[in-house]
Amino acid sequence: MTLLYTCQCGFEQHLKRELESVGHSVQESSDGWVLAQGSSASRAAAPELCFAHAALVDPVTICGQSAQQLAAAIVDHFMHSSRDHHFAVSWPVLFRAAAPDEGVAKRTRAVEGLFRERLAKTMSRVAKLATPPLWVLPETERGLFAVLTAPDAAHVGLHCRLFGQRRMKDDPQAPSRSYLKVEEAYGILGRSVTQGETVVDLGAAPGGWSYSAARRGGSVTAVDNGPLKDGAAGHPHIAHTREDAFTFRPSPGVRYDWLFCDMVEDPYRVLEIVGRWLHEGWCRSFVVNLKFGRTDPVALVELVRDRRRGIAGQCATVTVRHLYHDREEITVVGSAR
Repeated sequence: MTLLYTCQCGFEQHLKRELESVGHSVQESSDGWVLAQGSSASRAAAPELCFAHAALVDPVTICGQSAQQLAAAIVDHFMHSSRDHHFAVSWPVLFRAAAPDEGVAKRTRAVEGLFRERLAKTMSRVAKLATPPLWVLPETERGLFAVLTAPDAAHVGLHCRLFGQRRMKDDPQAPSRSYLKVEEAYGILGRSVTQGETVVDLGAAPGGWSYSAARRGGSVTAVDNGPLKDGAAGHPHIAHTREDAFTFRPSPGVRYDWLFCDMVEDPYRVLEIVGRWLHEGWCRSFVVNLKFGRTDPVALVELVRDRRRGIAGQCATVTVRHLYHDREEITVVGSAR
């Protein structure tokens, strides 16, 4: 089974190492994508990965000198491959540019528009059922998934796994861009802070994550010796506690619904904090960022997932992702056991 994986540009080497660690053989790679041979013939076999954004199963390469030619060829491929398939319900369509090049992104938008236009003329009933996919597809789902790796080349598959990363809309009141990371992390976890839930944000300043929880109605304890800014400063749902995040402890009998932590600290030290909070039963769910910098990120991911050495053994669920809004960091979300 051949799989085309997409990732954030510049992190292909980390993805390749992940793939090799799960038995995949890397065939080719370039900016934003890695082509690999899978270790299973099952369509649902795209493994749980951190650095992958999407995985196309057994894609075909389609070339065209113009957007019109590419769109026409993709429609022809889709019609031929779907001749025995009955479309009774909505089905997903996704076009994505693998590389950050604006020329590829512009061509991708053009090809998608032309594809939909041409499909509506040739398969109008099927075209009306086409919808954007859910951002998280835990197993491959039949649809039309196209990744443009160059202005004249697209990899097209009928099955795909999406790992949940996506670009979020900024809020002018948010104190920092880190706000986007926690907003994106909710989608990975499958839920977010709700009205009346309690949140502790360790290392909160300037308050991006605290603001995210508070605007959803959460009651936030923001722990940091530094000041909160913009929408987090003076927010009625945020209590600013000027303490060290490493030594802060809840009051006896208090258990928070959420633990937030996004500190520029050694990731192994941050994991020790999270482990302590899980062990003591001080939180129910968590969203944590680990800055890897010079630390081996693949080894860090493996440690988090290790049920004996990492925090996974204390969790009911734990998921590790390199988000769209992450840089040299990974985001860990989950719930206590």
